[in-house]
Amino acid sequence: MQRKTIYSKDFILVAIGQIISIFGNQILRYALPLYLLIQTGSAALFGTISAAAFIPMLVLYPVGGIIADRLNKRNIMVILDFSTSALILLFSLLAGKTDIVSLIGITLIILYGIQGVYQPAVKASVPVLVDTEHIIQANSVVDVINSMASMAGPVIGGILFSVFGLTPILYISIICFFASAVMEIFIYIPFEKTQAKGNIFSTGFSDLNDSFSFIFKKQPVLWKMSLVYAAINLFLTSLVLISAPVLITQHLGFSADAANRLYGYAQGIIAAGSILGGLLAGILSKKLNAKVSPFLLIGCAFSILLGGIALQIFSSPIAIYITMIGGFGLLMVLSTLFQIQLMSYFQIVTPRHLIGKIISCVVCVCMCTNPVGQFIYGIAFEHIGNNVYLPFYIAALVVIGISILTRRIFYKVDGLVKNQVNGID
Repeated sequence: MQRKTIYSKDFILVAIGQIISIFGNQILRYALPLYLLIQTGSAALFGTISAAAFIPMLVLYPVGGIIADRLNKRNIMVILDFSTSALILLFSLLAGKTDIVSLIGITLIILYGIQGVYQPAVKASVPVLVDTEHIIQANSVVDVINSMASMAGPVIGGILFSVFGLTPILYISIICFFASAVMEIFIYIPFEKTQAKGNIFSTGFSDLNDSFSFIFKKQPVLWKMSLVYAAINLFLTSLVLISAPVLITQHLGFSADAANRLYGYAQGIIAAGSILGGLLAGILSKKLNAKVSPFLLIGCAFSILLGGIALQIFSSPIAIYITMIGGFGLLMVLSTLFQIQLMSYFQIVTPRHLIGKIISCVVCVCMCTNPVGQFIYGIAFEHIGNNVYLPFYIAALVVIGISILTRRIFYKVDGLVKNQVNGID
């Protein structure tokens, strides 16, 4: 039997398709809300539509998991990329001929909804396209692609938008999605059709029931790992997303121009941390195992603790900034390593016919914790006055506690993964 590695033709085509598709998606997510803000001058409308557009992706992620397990994953990616290309073409034809607020709102909602169905198909394809021992490496490639495209999209989109306006961005994204779809046609992803259980609603309910039954009864270690994954988003990722702009622009005493510039640098360092974490996951894939996960969590806790210590002890704003953002960058390296590991373990332990549904449910839970965490930290920073270091200490202590309490879970996961790799049920 031919060994399936990240250098196989099919995985390489998926990776290249992801680069093109995600880049097209990111420049649109940057340009369309910004164009709306410029046209209307309403920050409230800008925020409302941006938030509303996120809801369909959250709702459709579990649906995308069901579809990914029921239909050929390659066909899902091809159809959705062609559909997105057609959507943006239709937008470009209607722009200037209809109400721009409604047009952008509807387009963003559909665009995010498509991603909610598209991404589970990509994630469920990884364990089918590569052998078990290469899954961590394959996930690191997918994660690095996501991080780099997410970083490059707004940067290039910002340059194009400031120089040429919205129209070239629309044309580039149309070409990106069309090219990605054409490329994906030549991918071969093994697929076994499963028998539907009644109508679409009863089938969907039955599929979700099978997934939850597997998670809570057959492999309860999965829901425990899901809670750990969600906790990292709730306590750490959300803290970074809220504290960075709030502290840099409001608490450290920088001028407006300096604060904006320093916040831009901070975003770059955070993104670079995610990319480095993804690269390290690929490089260290043979050496990483589940027993290392609690130590990665402790490293994440100490990374966020650096920010709290700097805020409490240092008096120099630039010293606080350097220490805090350095900690954020290190946090992203370690948390990305941890999350790629965790996603790989889900894919290894889960039967192929359930992968799409279970992965989409896990990701959906984690996506829900981000806005919850941001809401909590937003209120906290609004009311704690000068004690801005407290959320850092609390988050670090909670995560250290989680790392200690979940050590046995990851030892069990390590045994399950080894059994799968060695072909032992």
